[in-house]
Amino acid sequence: MRIIETSEPFHIETPTAVSIGKFDGMHLGHKALIGDLLKQKEKGLKTAVLTFHPSPESFFSKGTRKELSTREEKRRQFAKMGVDVLVELAFNEVIAATPPEAFIEDILVKQMHAAYIAAGPDLSYGDKGKGDFALLEKLAGKYGYETEMIPKVRLDGKEISSTYVRSLVQAGKMEEAARALGEPYSVIGRVRHGRALGRRIHIPTANQVPEERKLLPPFGVYYSIVTTGGKEVYGMTNIGTKPTVNDTPEVTIETYLYDFEGDIYDSEIETRLLTWKRPEKRFSGVEELKQAMLQDLEDGRRYFQEH
Repeated sequence: MRIIETSEPFHIETPTAVSIGKFDGMHLGHKALIGDLLKQKEKGLKTAVLTFHPSPESFFSKGTRKELSTREEKRRQFAKMGVDVLVELAFNEVIAATPPEAFIEDILVKQMHAAYIAAGPDLSYGDKGKGDFALLEKLAGKYGYETEMIPKVRLDGKEISSTYVRSLVQAGKMEEAARALGEPYSVIGRVRHGRALGRRIHIPTANQVPEERKLLPPFGVYYSIVTTGGKEVYGMTNIGTKPTVNDTPEVTIETYLYDFEGDIYDSEIETRLLTWKRPEKRFSGVEELKQAMLQDLEDGRRYFQEH
């Protein structure tokens, strides 16, 4: 997949099937949209996704908004789905103030060579988000592209959106989030050396430090599946600040890998969170913490056997 990361004008040489959006959390609605784009390959079009970095929400909130998908996670998803070109347009004052028709003409038509544009009914772009699907459709004849509105995906009567997925993750409802996403909510990160407490109590863990902007579910213990070195391993994951043994507010993700041996320090792993087990808590000491972890591990073995 070609990645165009830019704040300057660019040019895609061949006609494209384009979609625009934030794509925060690649949920079922996003996948339906990308699926429609991929069908256009049969007509000889390249598939191109236009997104922004930072997102408009992060830009206007000065970077304080947590995101379901980090930049790297989005790139992986688009590549996995078969997108040909990903344009990461720097969102700044100039882009934010671009009149909607100029956005269509200058960016979508001239720079992205759009021959087909697919979007959801809530599409917005240009100055103050005034651009919508109706304008896109109105100007199709003038600029020579086709349009397709992709309806919202509904699940159990609820409209699937990033806002909905965000509410599920924040509530720790990982099974429901997985249904809306079409796969478990995950965190990608590099394994680093920790304080080795787990190893000392014979429950070694792989320690990840999440990106600052990554939205995490409530602190606590989760059962998970970890992908490392192309292998999938069952895991028990703790997200939090380790209040029993820690004197800093740093948030870490620690995962015990069931029946796994190997050195994965400094390697990148993906931790997919399947279900919430219990909240993080402060224990009276290391021995009480160990007993609780042993019980969690045993409960985890039963969970994986049953599921």
